[in-house]
Amino acid sequence: MLTTLKTTYTDTRAADLAWCLGKAPLPALAVLDLRLADSLVQLRLLGASHQVLLEEEGGVCSETVACLPGSATPLPLGVARRVGAWEYEFAARIETLSHGSFAGRAQELLALVAEHPYGLAGTFPGSPHAFTALLAQRREGQVSWRTWHAYPQEGRLVATRTRVAARAAAAL
Repeated sequence: MLTTLKTTYTDTRAADLAWCLGKAPLPALAVLDLRLADSLVQLRLLGASHQVLLEEEGGVCSETVACLPGSATPLPLGVARRVGAWEYEFAARIETLSHGSFAGRAQELLALVAEHPYGLAGTFPGSPHAFTALLAQRREGQVSWRTWHAYPQEGRLVATRTRVAARAAAAL
């Protein structure tokens, strides 16, 4: 699903993105509710980027990647944590692209997510290449999602990957 977000473009630098686990739901500009087998996944576009809420019998996992006032946790390159009954893995990378490459990559990603049944993308007013996009899936008992945060004024694209899986039983 592709939508135009009705807000000003507030997270205008890739370096301003922060990562947080366990944050309560924040006000969202667009939401996509998904049922992936036994998992309820909510993809949320914020004025300041994204939030994903995952709910299963084992509990709730909330991931926020956004420009949050007062946040002390910058965007990490990688994280592996136990969250309740799950193993949580997060990875991020920042690409710097030329103007022409950026426009082409932005169009490619928006088309991919807009046509996907488990995808949500929102463009910000002022630039057709300023967007946040999320894509979720469930495979082999794991829920995963990818996100893209586009900063055309910098020529930067922030890509994240998250995987959440049930924690393996302890070896006997």
